[in-house]
Amino acid sequence: MIPDVSQALAWLEKHPQALKGIQRGLERETLRVNADGTLATTGHPEALGSALTHKWITTDFAEALLEFITPVDGDIEHMLTFMRDLHRYTARNMGDERMWPLSMPCYIAEGQDIELAQYGTSNTGRFKTLYREGLKNRYGALMQTISGVHYNFSLPMAFWQAKCGDISGADAKEKISAGYFRVIRNYYRFGWVIPYLFGASPAICLLSCKENQRRCRLRKPSAVCITCRMRPLFV
Repeated sequence: MIPDVSQALAWLEKHPQALKGIQRGLERETLRVNADGTLATTGHPEALGSALTHKWITTDFAEALLEFITPVDGDIEHMLTFMRDLHRYTARNMGDERMWPLSMPCYIAEGQDIELAQYGTSNTGRFKTLYREGLKNRYGALMQTISGVHYNFSLPMAFWQAKCGDISGADAKEKISAGYFRVIRNYYRFGWVIPYLFGASPAICLLSCKENQRRCRLRKPSAVCITCRMRPLFV
């Protein structure tokens, strides 16, 4: 049951400045693919800089899985413009490759080895690749190619002062941390509504859920995947 939020809305009406100055940041993942829609097997493009040290363009699980990161920003439009610029620059420096637009992965041939992200021979770089090896062993490589958008935010100090009163003392961090944990609990309770309404991919390749077909309650229409040409689509 969705709770009554009238009290929270009434509180916001009394504190109109509480949500002014929210800080935000975006992280967007996308697979590099060839012109025919198959997974790219090339290394991270040199023109995009070092995946280990670049602040804004790096890789996630796989060498072909790009990740774009915006700096923390209080201006929504500036943040979105920054993200668009990252996409523009990348698109101009990918050669014949493209960025896959959907969250569910492109066609990945059965048995194809998905190369883990490579970060060089330094201790830090090798550790990052080793960490991804653990993810591969635990969850499977195909599952780790599912892409998404991470939305990061922090509430302004004005909010915490209005909500918690004096937070200038030694327990200020504890009060704020406790507040964020309450937000997390509520998100876990009701957060499913967001992907339910906005997170569904319109179609996915059969191979994307091959390991869990018995649990995939999906409809198979009379259509074929444009990238694997012969395998059916699920919707």
